[in-house]
Amino acid sequence: MPIATPDQYAEMLDKAKAGGFAYPAFNVSSSQTINAVLQGLTEAGSDGIIQVTTGGADYFAGQTVKARATGALAFAKFATEVAKNYPITVALHTDHCPKNALDDFVLPLIAASEEEVRAGRNPIFQSHMWDGSAVPLAENLEIAQEMIKRTKAINAILEVEIGVVGGEEDGVRHEGSNEALYTTLGDVEQAVEALGLGENGRYMAALTFGNVHGVYKPGNVKLRPELLKEIQDGLATKYGTGPKPLDLVFHGGSGSTDEEIAEAVRNGVVKMNIDTDTQYAFTRSVAGYMFENYDGVLKVDGEVGNKKAYDPRAWGKVAETAMAARVIEATQQLGSAGHSGK
Repeated sequence: MPIATPDQYAEMLDKAKAGGFAYPAFNVSSSQTINAVLQGLTEAGSDGIIQVTTGGADYFAGQTVKARATGALAFAKFATEVAKNYPITVALHTDHCPKNALDDFVLPLIAASEEEVRAGRNPIFQSHMWDGSAVPLAENLEIAQEMIKRTKAINAILEVEIGVVGGEEDGVRHEGSNEALYTTLGDVEQAVEALGLGENGRYMAALTFGNVHGVYKPGNVKLRPELLKEIQDGLATKYGTGPKPLDLVFHGGSGSTDEEIAEAVRNGVVKMNIDTDTQYAFTRSVAGYMFENYDGVLKVDGEVGNKKAYDPRAWGKVAETAMAARVIEATQQLGSAGHSGK
């Protein structure tokens, strides 16, 4: 199916919150990983979100070029074309954009979508993340206020981060105090005062409850998903809304237990980012293939190898299928399996 329209994307998120599940949002960095996500979502019967970071966009543009806006547009054009062949709906999103990448990543992409909308077409991306976690909250929200005006005008959704996700992603590392890993109700009230509750444009909020990017074993990080309920309840009481007024995003979920994820979803998470686990699934399968077929992929002892073994399509299919299996697992864990708009 075609990429989600803005209205379809909004409907997806509403459906997730009402149905008590979340959509997985998969980071990709190549045509192969895009295809793996589409394969997995289709096999799971799940709609979903495909997203790209600054580093992923750099890689799409060519590793020696570092033209991330160009790379992100190439990602979007490829995904938009190939997604037509799959019976599920996906939205396109730009992940973590820190302040120093605004001018060469998200802002040019919003400008490109503004041109599309002026021409009577849909925006290229359905949502964009502004990651202001590394700047003071007041500055974070000031920039978010300017960005949400532009995302609202193109009928796209803004994602903001209130708090600090620990660890590292694409070279951006947060080493904040332990307290900074837990968003407070006061922080979120400031965000609501600045951004509203939908009247100024729709947004998703990545609140932090001990999250850490990267790999860790269960029990090594203290997640507090109950904090999300406390914040949602506090907002509902203060602003007189219904339950769970915010659409929440779960970052840094690798190593989380099933119950921690389920509790976060019950408390309003509608989008969960998946990156580390799918990277490993992809690469682990390639490593296994190379070990098992070493005498075919290498010209050992004067032999010629086996072209069918070292053809990149041979191991590429193995990698895509292995990553697709991890995609299916994510949809089952988040409850989106079986929820497609086909």
